[in-house]
Amino acid sequence: MKFQHYFQLKNANEHTRIYEADGVFMRLDFIQNMLRVALIKNEDLLPTFSINPEHNKLNDQKDKLSLEDFDLCSPEVTEEENVISFHHAGADVSIERKNFRITVQNKAGILYQDRSGLAYNFAGELGEGSVHYTVREEEQYIYGLGDKAGGVNKNHQHYKLDTNDAMGYKAEYSDPLYKYLPFYICENKAGSYGIFYDTYSEGEVDFGREHDNYYEHFNSIRYEEENMVFYLIFGSVKEIIHRFIHLTGGIGEVPEWALRYCGSTMEYTDADNAEERLHSFLDNCEKYGIQPGGFYMSSGYTQIGEKRYVFHWNTHKIPSPEGLSKYFNEKGVRLIPNIKPAFLDDHPLYETIAENHWFLHYADGTPAIFPFWGGNASYLDFTNPEAYNFWKKCVREQLVEKGYTDLWNDNNEYDIHDKDVYAHGFGKEIPARLIKPVFSYLMSKASYEVAKEVNKKPLNVSRCGIAGTQNLATTWTGDNYTSFSELRYNHYQAMTMALSGYCFFGPDIGGFAGPKPSRELFLRWLQYGVFLPRFVLHSWKPEEASTMPWLYPDVMDAVKRIFDLREKLMPYLSRELKRCMKEEEPLITPVFVKDAQYDRESDFFYLGERILTCPVFDEGVNEITVTLPQSYYGFRLRGEGNVVEGGSSVTVKCTATDLPVFFVECGNQ
Repeated sequence: MKFQHYFQLKNANEHTRIYEADGVFMRLDFIQNMLRVALIKNEDLLPTFSINPEHNKLNDQKDKLSLEDFDLCSPEVTEEENVISFHHAGADVSIERKNFRITVQNKAGILYQDRSGLAYNFAGELGEGSVHYTVREEEQYIYGLGDKAGGVNKNHQHYKLDTNDAMGYKAEYSDPLYKYLPFYICENKAGSYGIFYDTYSEGEVDFGREHDNYYEHFNSIRYEEENMVFYLIFGSVKEIIHRFIHLTGGIGEVPEWALRYCGSTMEYTDADNAEERLHSFLDNCEKYGIQPGGFYMSSGYTQIGEKRYVFHWNTHKIPSPEGLSKYFNEKGVRLIPNIKPAFLDDHPLYETIAENHWFLHYADGTPAIFPFWGGNASYLDFTNPEAYNFWKKCVREQLVEKGYTDLWNDNNEYDIHDKDVYAHGFGKEIPARLIKPVFSYLMSKASYEVAKEVNKKPLNVSRCGIAGTQNLATTWTGDNYTSFSELRYNHYQAMTMALSGYCFFGPDIGGFAGPKPSRELFLRWLQYGVFLPRFVLHSWKPEEASTMPWLYPDVMDAVKRIFDLREKLMPYLSRELKRCMKEEEPLITPVFVKDAQYDRESDFFYLGERILTCPVFDEGVNEITVTLPQSYYGFRLRGEGNVVEGGSSVTVKCTATDLPVFFVECGNQ
């Protein structure tokens, strides 16, 4: 009966219990510090590419209900007439048989609770697809969801579950952006819990924008996939982030050189004399005493006329691709070429790919067509093993064998909304829109596998990603805009990504799109960016000079001090990155992750365990007051001078030409 589903035990073992009502199944799996819940309506359970607790290989597709390599638990379950109850992960869990309402309670109160009445879409009462409502506190804190715009706390906000090529986005409110990550942390009066929905389909999440008179206040999620699998993750905010990273495969290795400044601009590779412009980058770095780690090669090197054709080398611009890579490699600087998964319909390889049925396609087998940069294009179908191997062959022959073993996977958001577009699905055809961020993951995975054949520790970069992508690729926050407001909201975006479990990332320093940054904004962005894992200046400003370190020669002394600071930080950054990989935690975090009593609205953050960074995001500011976190050992301003007691406040002079404000925590860490 609609709205009246009474679940009875169908099957059980020590780690799993399955309940059934009206042909719908609810499954519980007991995992250390987690509870996995699955609502199964039909047999069309899509595979997961995100869950990888064994960490012994890259995330391959697996059954979403697999328990392989999990640290399982066996709580004692009490089956009463109306309620199922057990103690798990330090909390008491009760489940009402009617509509399977879950409540998790600890000594501080109710930590997690499904909405009363009906929390799940069992029989279409709540529309189509999967729906889940949970009780919310008015003053809750919500963190996560990937690279979402807005403040760090997502309470009272509403977001799409989708990905988009959002060039020039506004970090305060644009949505969706580049990442697909249905994972968030809720912090309330009783503590905190994390929740990860193992899906890739389009949807939306709401944290209080929606109200309904017939129910208590709620959070909600909706998405297109009919079956629902989610993980409730328990612990402190720090523990939840660690457990989520571990659940989804850990953090992949990053080469040490990638911690240095890396250059990039579309201007150089778009120019007719691209090779000469690229050489000038090295000349200017040498002139100004800057040691770069690499240079991101934008897609202009693939041009035929005004269009860009992946895997095509424009030998007018770059006469010898092998010679260019050799020149940079001999200078100790890596080139990271841009590659895209869409082939324009006049691409030299288009007909070959179409004839082999390697594109996403319509029901009649013809290639699906999408608007793309430069015209109409078709996306390569990475769920077709032959297409996957074709991509690897192209990467190997056109890039890796020419000396380019670090790769930049770009424009891979797969802008698919048409229900009539299909993917091979590894032999079981599927509507492509149900798994569209999976294509970006598989693209990155294929690229990584080829680079890994000759490079033990390649830098693999992907703009789009799912949970598990950071096992094989780093990322960045996409094509941002240049303004003081964007600098601040890019920081909130970075803190959001850190709280989502990302480790190695950062923005395009100085802003990708928009006007040239003023001197003050340029210096403030550098002062901020020097403390981020990814230290990259990148821009596309057709009517302006590129945002390079030497953009303003008259402030070059101040710029050089910032770059020298980054070089001085290199040993610390290297150690901390290795520690974060081992301990499975972000490299940068809001202060409250370490000091739970600290102001959650503060702009300050930790780089690693010891460096407290205090950026300036407002124009015209010349001093800043810092309230230090609690610390037994105290802090030293910029690592020097007298020890300042933890918990105290200090005012520091900080003009745009000064070194950035940061404190080093004392002690033996």
